[in-house]
Amino acid sequence: MKAIRVLVVEDSIVFRDLLVKSLNSDPEITVVAAARDPYEARDAIQTYKPDVMTLDIELPKMDGIEFLRKLMLQYPIPVVMISSLSEKVFEALEAGAIDFVCKGDLGDPEQTKEFLENDLPSKIKIAATARLGNVKKVAELRDRTRPEPSASRQKILAIGASTGGTEAILAVVQQLPADIPGGVVVQHMPKGFTKMYAERVNSHSRCDFKEAEDGDKIIPGRLLIAPGGNRQMRIVPDGTGYKVELKEGPRVNGHCPSVDVIFDSVAQYAGDRAVGVILTGMGADGAKGLLSMKKAGALTIGQDEASCVVYGMPQVAYTMGAVMYQESLEAIPARIVECVNAIK
Repeated sequence: MKAIRVLVVEDSIVFRDLLVKSLNSDPEITVVAAARDPYEARDAIQTYKPDVMTLDIELPKMDGIEFLRKLMLQYPIPVVMISSLSEKVFEALEAGAIDFVCKGDLGDPEQTKEFLENDLPSKIKIAATARLGNVKKVAELRDRTRPEPSASRQKILAIGASTGGTEAILAVVQQLPADIPGGVVVQHMPKGFTKMYAERVNSHSRCDFKEAEDGDKIIPGRLLIAPGGNRQMRIVPDGTGYKVELKEGPRVNGHCPSVDVIFDSVAQYAGDRAVGVILTGMGADGAKGLLSMKKAGALTIGQDEASCVVYGMPQVAYTMGAVMYQESLEAIPARIVECVNAIK
């Protein structure tokens, strides 16, 4: 198997050398060059033609996000951002990055080991398989006409995504009507970033989009995104409606929160009063849960291959028969509204 050719862009010589050494220890990755600023990076891209680039946000001579915007116009390449806890990562994803990885506390040996040996290499491998053209297409959906508002009573919308999902969820949610049924969202994301992401999506949406807190009620017009970290999110009955429950638990399919966990709870309690949506992402998380929703009578939607950044989760769901409607990202908001209206 051919090794993934990586360009590392990092201004700190100590951290840069650490990244290069660690990545080169992975048999599936080869660092072909390292650069300390965007200008060196541009030259390295022309010379070495890497498969993937890792990019720091804070760089000398030119901000990493500004460089990313310029880069995508001339030399499109899958980019994985390396960041501390900062809302700027969402600007980077909007500018065309495939994904990001959080440095964490580099003074903590365990966090550093996890970052270097697991988080970063896995993101690079996923980025190498990504459909780069679809990253741009997602951004183009933002100004499209939104569906007309629909009547909704106690129904539930459940959405799950991973790689490429931050922009895909935004593209879907901002086109939904203000009176969309209350819903739950799981996007694989590190602890601390979901609150910033929720605020970003909320500022672009007609419905309310917020990071879930334990006990939050599911009400029409509000979507709750599971916080990143070590808690799984489920829906549970709450009088005449539902609320979310956040409890510490093991990873499922390697993830916490997990799409399967939230989908399974929606299948259990909401049954045929729910609509499930699985979007772009690597792996299989959410596929079995979506099938459980379908078997319980829910209407289910999967993003199609042509519009996915990574056609992993939706593909597994479709292959196992969990997807009733396979749609492009552009068509999903209208299909959600149609499904909601079909629930009587």
